[in-house]
Amino acid sequence: MAARSAPPASPRAPDDGAPDALWAMERWLRQRGFTAVAGADEAGRGACAGPLVAAACVLPAGRRGRVPELADSKLLTAASRERVYAEVVDRAVAWSVVVIPVPDLDARGMHVTNVEALRRAVRVLQPGPDYVLTDGFPVSGLCRPTLAVWKGDRVAACVAAASVLAKVTRDRIMLELHERFPEYGFDVHKGYITDAHSQALDRHGPCPEHRMRFVNVARAREAHAGRTLPLPTAGAMDDDGRVLLPTDAPSSPSAPPLPAAGLVAAVPSLVEHAR
Repeated sequence: MAARSAPPASPRAPDDGAPDALWAMERWLRQRGFTAVAGADEAGRGACAGPLVAAACVLPAGRRGRVPELADSKLLTAASRERVYAEVVDRAVAWSVVVIPVPDLDARGMHVTNVEALRRAVRVLQPGPDYVLTDGFPVSGLCRPTLAVWKGDRVAACVAAASVLAKVTRDRIMLELHERFPEYGFDVHKGYITDAHSQALDRHGPCPEHRMRFVNVARAREAHAGRTLPLPTAGAMDDDGRVLLPTDAPSSPSAPPLPAAGLVAAVPSLVEHAR
């Protein structure tokens, strides 16, 4: 059974903007014998279209682990994320990405699949980590010490690296989906709810890459009942897992593929890229 708390004297990572702040937590853990510290994060939890992507990463100690421009993926431009992605893949001791397709998200629910994806991303790391930092909430079943860090992608380098791996992978997928479904503008909003996305849903109804558990997608599906996509029998569900019955419901060119150096293995419901 995994321990889910930090060692007693674990300090908060500094938030003073100093260059070393992002690496302070990992350095503190290494000083206490945890040589390989993994970070885990996801991208796409709040989107109403496209897959959920989870990633895990172990950065090396010392200068090689100081990835240039590394930061929370949400704070970086698309071009910066691509540069950081390439650096992380090149420098990481181990990294992995797990993609959960929309049918699995609809069948099993967001929280269950999110936790399972993070768990799987950590488990396939080779070599395996001694300690795991997760972004925001705990992940059980990792069989090693773990700590959920509030805004971990802004205070721990390995979590920030995982956030970039997940975000870049998902953005590339959404660019590919835009080629198949250009009417929704996936290349711009990446499947998240925006005014333009909502208008496209109202106009065209959902496509197979929309998540039917989201209330706004279920509404659009009802408005386009002639389509073949069925509503979940239990009703719609919002991103926090709350079930709502239908009567209750109120840019850039295509990036290059993932590096050939990664191991690619297709398994039911999960597609993994790992090293």
